[in-house]
Amino acid sequence: MKQRFGYSLGGNLAFMISLAWRERRSVICFALAMTFSEILLGLTQLFMTPSVLGAVEDKASAGELAVVILLFTGALILFRAAGAYFSSCTRFGRIEVRLAIGTMIQNKALTMSVPDLEDQKVRRKMDKASMLVTSSTAATEAVWTTLTDLLKNIVEFLVSFSLLAALNPLMITAVLVTSIVSLSVSNYLDGWGYRHRDEEAEYSRRMNYLSERSRDYTLAKDVRIFGMRDWIEDVYERMLQLYQSFAARRECVCIWGSLVDVILAFMRNGIVYFFLIRAVGSGEMSAALFVLYFSTVNVFTAGTGRIMKDLAVLHRQSLDICSVREFLDYPETFRMEEGVPLAPDLNLSYEIELRDVSFRYPEAEKDTLSHISLRIRPGEKLAIVGVNGAGKTTLIKLICGFLDPTEGKVLLNRTDIRTYNRRDYYRLFSAVFQDFSVLDVTIAENIAQTDEKIDKTLLDRCIRQAGLAKKIGGLPKGAGTHIGRVFEDGIDLSGGELQRLMLARALYKNAPIIVLDEPTSALDPIAESEIYNRYSELTDGRMALFISHRLASTRFCDRILVIAQGRIVQEGTHEELIAQNGCYADLFEIQSRYYREGGVRNEEGYSG
Repeated sequence: MKQRFGYSLGGNLAFMISLAWRERRSVICFALAMTFSEILLGLTQLFMTPSVLGAVEDKASAGELAVVILLFTGALILFRAAGAYFSSCTRFGRIEVRLAIGTMIQNKALTMSVPDLEDQKVRRKMDKASMLVTSSTAATEAVWTTLTDLLKNIVEFLVSFSLLAALNPLMITAVLVTSIVSLSVSNYLDGWGYRHRDEEAEYSRRMNYLSERSRDYTLAKDVRIFGMRDWIEDVYERMLQLYQSFAARRECVCIWGSLVDVILAFMRNGIVYFFLIRAVGSGEMSAALFVLYFSTVNVFTAGTGRIMKDLAVLHRQSLDICSVREFLDYPETFRMEEGVPLAPDLNLSYEIELRDVSFRYPEAEKDTLSHISLRIRPGEKLAIVGVNGAGKTTLIKLICGFLDPTEGKVLLNRTDIRTYNRRDYYRLFSAVFQDFSVLDVTIAENIAQTDEKIDKTLLDRCIRQAGLAKKIGGLPKGAGTHIGRVFEDGIDLSGGELQRLMLARALYKNAPIIVLDEPTSALDPIAESEIYNRYSELTDGRMALFISHRLASTRFCDRILVIAQGRIVQEGTHEELIAQNGCYADLFEIQSRYYREGGVRNEEGYSG
């Protein structure tokens, strides 16, 4: 059965089976064993009553009759117990396969290209795929139950079909026609949910976001000070109403599908019973055969319905698996593993050049950066300053390879970075960004970004250079202390301490190029000056790029770039730019006056 949505049903089943074979082969083996046990159980139940009745008709002795009953009873107990055992055994493997898909989705999200990660269409695909691995009822786990049920029902259908086909072929034809029509209608109606999957994912994403934010303790102060509770509840209620409206439309479609299925099932059963009762009335059947065919009719009609239901469920689950594969197979924008490999080496010289680079964000009306040409020499300390929205962070993203220019090239040692393995290219950089991440793990793990083989000597040196030695040394567990309140011994660090922690992380990576994007924005000017007075020591002769909104911090740099309206409008040393008496001198004077007058003057628009 072919689907119109990019992946076939067979292809999706092959994907799940190959994944199970790779992750936990027992899932397949136990599923087959359970199916085989249930098939034997069904056949035993089908033939038990006719066999006992046949023995009675043949005037079997009490002993022979007891043997027949005991054999069938023993078989029933054995096959039922075997099915329950194999079902229990396969449950854990199915969970592992589902979690393996969740890991694949997580790894995809952690490694995919930044432009794709920021694309709302891709994020909706990611949210939808993530929803499909969150519970045992999700298609990525429930599909195994559907497959085992379908296989069992097909075998029972074939057995009952063989018995009834000899009775009246016309009856079988009528049943098959109504079943095929029922399946076609169900598949079309089931596709409605898939065709509207983006709408559902958007509602779910917004509701999940609001739910998570309401539980975020970092938001607790704002909620109480600004009385945000009613506002958040109103927004959530509006989203809930939209989702309920969507669910109501979906249920209406399901009701129509169920109604069609009921009508067709009524027609199918009526045809079968008509032929069977007529055969009994003409005396063509014995009592034992009548019971056998009567049971077979029930198995056949119920089996046909179950097969149609299983196929419809399998079709829906396949559509969900399509959503998972759509995200997992989403093509990378950047060249990753297939690019030219790079190996960071502190003994090599690295030069970065931007050659007539322009960049425009998707759907933006104008370029954020326009015709930037810049060469950063090996070992150079370069500062980038300018008002908010000038394009400084975008420039850093282009240099780091998070974005590719709309026009022009970014070169590493005169080679376009798009030819390199982008993951290897990232290894050249150690950075502290404004929106840095801190996990609720130990201080040491946050700095080393691993929990294995942490270099204690390097760790201590980075902590000392970042100015955290006194703080961490005063903790009972030192660098083994957890950050955050997830653990009982966890602590909260101040904004300045967190930024020092990020500096220590950047130093620990020991990469050839260091990028600091507003690394000290949460520090007071004295603390910032203390860190930057040691900046040359921290960079250790490596290329260093940083953005700072306090222009006094740029004085020791080899070169300062001033960006305005997406262009480089000035460059030089601090002294040279002051002497030029341009926009840099104006900004510097405003900030100096701000601190001289006790910070009473509004500095808005003059931050980095």
